[in-house]
Amino acid sequence: MKLFLTVLTILCLSTVVMSQRTVTGTVTSTEGDPLIGVNVLVLGSTSGAVTDFDGKYSLNVPEGSILQFSYTGYTPMEVTVGDQSVIDVTLEEGIALGEVVVTALGIEREKSSLTFAQQQVDGAELLEARDINFLNSMAGKAAGVEIKKSSSGAGGSTRVVLRGDKSLSGNSDPLFVIDGIPMANTRQGQPGMWDGVDKGDGMSQINPDDIESVTILRGSNAAALYGSQGANGVVLITTKSGREGPAQVSFNTGITMESVLLKPDLQFKYGSEGGTKESWSTTPGNYASDYVDDFFQTGANWMNSLSISGGTARTKAYFSFGNVSSRGIVPGNDYRRYNVTFKQSTKLLNDKLTVGSRVMLSDEKTDNRPRAGYYDNPLTGLYMFPRDRDFQSYKTNYAILNPDRNVEEQNWFVVDHHQTNPYWLLNKETRLFATKRMIGSLTLDYQITPKLNISARGNYDFASKSEDERQSAGGNTTTVHPNGSWTYDKYTDELIYTDAILQYNDNFGNFSLGLIGGASYQKTTFGLGTGVSGDANNGLIYPNEFYFQNIGPLVQVRSTLDSRLVKQGVFANATLGFKEMLYLDLSGRNDWASSLAGTGNESYFYPSFGATAILSKMLEMPEFITFAKLRYSSTRVGNEVPFNLVNPQNTINATGGVDRNTTQPFDNLKPEIITSNEVGANFRFFDDRFGFDFTYYNTVSTDQFINLPAPSGSGFTRYYVNAGKIVNKGIELTLDITPIYTPKVLWTTSFNIWTNENEVVEMHPDLPSLGTGDSEGYGSRFESGGSIGDIYVYKFQRDAQGRIILDSGDGRPLKTATQELIGNLNPDWSLGWNNNFKFGKLGLNFIVNGKFGGVCFSQTESMLDGAGVSQRTADARDAGGYAVDAVQNDTPVSSVDPETWFRAVGDRNGIGEAYVFDRTNVRLTQFSLSYQTNLFRDNRSVTFSLVGQNLFYIALEAPFDPELAMNTSRNSASLDNFNLPATRTIGFNINLNF
Repeated sequence: MKLFLTVLTILCLSTVVMSQRTVTGTVTSTEGDPLIGVNVLVLGSTSGAVTDFDGKYSLNVPEGSILQFSYTGYTPMEVTVGDQSVIDVTLEEGIALGEVVVTALGIEREKSSLTFAQQQVDGAELLEARDINFLNSMAGKAAGVEIKKSSSGAGGSTRVVLRGDKSLSGNSDPLFVIDGIPMANTRQGQPGMWDGVDKGDGMSQINPDDIESVTILRGSNAAALYGSQGANGVVLITTKSGREGPAQVSFNTGITMESVLLKPDLQFKYGSEGGTKESWSTTPGNYASDYVDDFFQTGANWMNSLSISGGTARTKAYFSFGNVSSRGIVPGNDYRRYNVTFKQSTKLLNDKLTVGSRVMLSDEKTDNRPRAGYYDNPLTGLYMFPRDRDFQSYKTNYAILNPDRNVEEQNWFVVDHHQTNPYWLLNKETRLFATKRMIGSLTLDYQITPKLNISARGNYDFASKSEDERQSAGGNTTTVHPNGSWTYDKYTDELIYTDAILQYNDNFGNFSLGLIGGASYQKTTFGLGTGVSGDANNGLIYPNEFYFQNIGPLVQVRSTLDSRLVKQGVFANATLGFKEMLYLDLSGRNDWASSLAGTGNESYFYPSFGATAILSKMLEMPEFITFAKLRYSSTRVGNEVPFNLVNPQNTINATGGVDRNTTQPFDNLKPEIITSNEVGANFRFFDDRFGFDFTYYNTVSTDQFINLPAPSGSGFTRYYVNAGKIVNKGIELTLDITPIYTPKVLWTTSFNIWTNENEVVEMHPDLPSLGTGDSEGYGSRFESGGSIGDIYVYKFQRDAQGRIILDSGDGRPLKTATQELIGNLNPDWSLGWNNNFKFGKLGLNFIVNGKFGGVCFSQTESMLDGAGVSQRTADARDAGGYAVDAVQNDTPVSSVDPETWFRAVGDRNGIGEAYVFDRTNVRLTQFSLSYQTNLFRDNRSVTFSLVGQNLFYIALEAPFDPELAMNTSRNSASLDNFNLPATRTIGFNINLNF
C-alpha cells in the first residue's frame, strides 16, 4: 500500500509542475460544417473536451502534448501542441481498415488477417449501465455468447457459454485470460432443486473500470494456442495501462436502485380448510396481501472508482481503487468488494527491454445469499402461507423462548420442511462468504532485432476463501440439528503460470511471414483447506455455540482438495501473407498433463489450420463494396481432463477411519477431443456505413468421460470409459449499420444474431441414457438423438383424440407412467440489438435482447397450485370448476373440481407438462442517457448519466423470468424453483476526468 501511495503522490505532483496552456479551436468537416460532439483528447491521458453546437472546444493542455480528434465515421487526427493557442481541425470521412486486435496469448494481429471468428467489446460499452459483475453487461453485445445469470441475489454468479455445451462432464466453460495470462474462475457451489447456496465466481472480483476491452474468441479455432484450456473458447480481458503524459485522474460514482419486477400471481381470496397448511377453502374472504410485498426491500448498488494514469516516454503507471456496496432485495443480503490495481511498464537498455508488472487485489464479502429450492428458502413460507392466518404475528415474533431448553425456537404454524418462517431464516440462519485475492504478474519483453522479439511472463493468482453457514437450534429439524448446525470451510485457490514466447516478423517482397514459438507451465491447486459440515443428524453439542470445540463427535473435520493439476506445453504458429490479400495460418500445441500421468496418453498434440482471402484487394469490386473477406479454419483440441480420475485416492475421515474409493482407476484415459470447422465472410459497404460478419461452425466432441457400473467381482462400484459423441453446429451473424450520419446527429446500430443446434449423437452401448428423471416434477437426460438441455416431465395421459384421461373413481387427471421428453431449455436462436445515438453532447444507448424458442419449467408454479395459493386456483374456484377437455370412463368432461385437479397436477411430483412454457422473451436489457460537458472551460470533463437495466420484458408464456437460472450449471437454465423474482434497476452515474 505504501508503494501505491508513493506512486499516487508522484503522479499527482507532476500535474502541478508541468506548464499548461489554454487551447481553443473549431472542428469542421471537409464541407465546412461544424462537427458537434467531437472528442478532443490529450493523447496518453483521460483529459479532453467535447465540441459544442458550433464545433468549438477549449481546454488546458501541457506544452508539447498531442491532441487527438476523433469522431465516429471520420478518420482520427493528431496535432502536436506547440506555442499556438488556436488549433482548428478539419476531419475527413472514412475509417481505417488496418485495425489491430488482441488474439490468443495476448498477441496483437491485424484484424483483416484473422482466419477465425473474433469479436471485441470496448470497455466503455461495459460501463454504459454498469453491473457489479461485468459479465452481466456482456449480454447481447457479442454473437454466440450466452450469459446465464443466477437468481441468487447480491453477489450471485454468472456463467458464460460460447457455442453451446460440448461435454457430458459439464466442462463447457471458456478460458478467461487477463492481459494474455490465464486466470482462475472457480464456482465453488451451486444450489439444487432441494436446497443450496450460490457461492459466487472468480470473475465477479474484477473491477469493471479497469477493463480496456474484452475480446471473445468464440471457438477452439481461435484459441488453439491455448490447447485444451481453450477448447471451449476464450474470453480475453485487456486491462487499462499507464500512458505517456502528465497524471490524469478519472473518478466515477454511481448508484442504482433495484426493485422487484415480477412476482408469482398469488391469490388472497381463499384461506385454509380446518387449519390445514394449504389454502383450499371455497369460502371467499378478504385476507391481507401486503406482507408479500413488504418482505422485499428496495435493493441498491453503489459503485465508486478512482484511477490515475500517467508517465514518461519510458515509464508509465496506472493505479486504481474501486469499491462496490450492494444490497439485495432480500433483507440481510449484502455484498461488498474493494479493488486495488497497480500496473506499470518501464523501458531499459536503449528501449530494447520492457519490464512490466501488475498487481490486482480484491477483498469480497457476501452476507446471506438466499437459499434456493425447497428447504430453508424464505420464499416457500412467504408464498405458501395459508391466507386466513395472521402473517404479521409470525413476522413480529418469529422466535419464541423454550424455557425448558432456554433456547429460542421458530414460531410457525406448522412443522414442515417445505415451509419455514421467512423471518426466522433471515435472522437465525446466516451465511458469510469471504474472498481475498491477489493476482501478480511480471513481464519481460526484449526486442533482439527489429524483426525478432522474445518475452517471458510469470503470474501468481492466489485466493483465500472462507464460508461460514450457521443454522440456529430450534429451526427446521428436517435439515437442522436440534442444537444447531454449522458448516465452515476455509481454503485457498492457487494458479501459477509462466511462459516464454519468441516472435519473428519479416517481409520478403510480396510475402510477409510471422512466426511464434513458445513454452508454458501451469500449476493449479483448488480447494485446499479444512472444513466441517453439519446437518440434521450431526450438529453442535451445546446449542448455538459455533466453534470447533463444540462440534459433535460425528461431525467431520476434514481436509479438502478439489483438484491439483500441472500442465506443460509447447506451441508454435506460422502466418504467411501474400500482398496483404491472402493469409495462411498454421499452429500446433503439445501438452503434457498430470491428470493423464500413468495412462500412456500424457502427451497429446493439437493442430490448427486457417486461411483468409481479402477479396476487395484481390478483385476489382464495385465502388459500394468497401471491404470483402472470406475465411476458413479447422482445429482439433482436447477438453480439460478432470482431476483424480486416473488414480482416485482413499481418504481418512474425522474418526480415523478410511473412506475407500470405489471408482476403478481410469488408467487408459484420453482427453475429450473437440474437432471444429468454421467458415466465415466479412463484407462492408458504402464507406463502412453497413457491414456484416457471418460465421458457420461445426464442432464435434468425442471421447466423453462416461461413468459406468463396474462389473461384479471387480472390487469397485463404478468405472470410466472414453465414449460418446456430441455435435454443435450453428451460425453467428453481426450486422453493423450507421443509419444517420450527419455533423449534428449520429446513430449507429448493430445486430448480433446466433443459433446453436446441439445433438448427442451417440452414447456408450452399456449406458444408452445418462441422467435420471427425479421425483421433483422434472428430470434431465442425455440420450442418443437428444440434446444437452433436454428436460423430461410427467405428461397427461390422453386418449386417441388427445383428451386428458381422468381417473375412473375420483376424477383426478392421470399422468404417464414415466417422465417423457417435452423440450429443450436452450433457445432456438438469440438476438442482441445495440443502439447508440449522439446529439452533440447528449448520448443515448439502449440494448434489446431476445431469446426465441426453447422451453422453461416452473416448479414454483406447481407448488403454488398444489397449495391452492396461485391466482389460477382462485379463478377456477370462482368459475365453479377448472375447464378441461377430458374424458372419464368414455364420458366427455369439460370441468373438474379445482382442488382435485390442482392437487394431482401440482405439488412436488405432479404432472410437469402443465408447468412447461415457451421461453421466448424480448427485453430492454440496458438503457443509458448521458450528457457530457467541460468544467471551467479547461481540460476537466464531466458526464452525467441516467441508467437502467432490465427495465421491462415481454414473455410469450412464462410466468417468471426465463433468463434467471436456478443455478448456473448446464441443465438449470430457465428452471424455476422458488427463485428470487426478476428485478429492474434504475439510477444515475457521474464520471469526472481531469
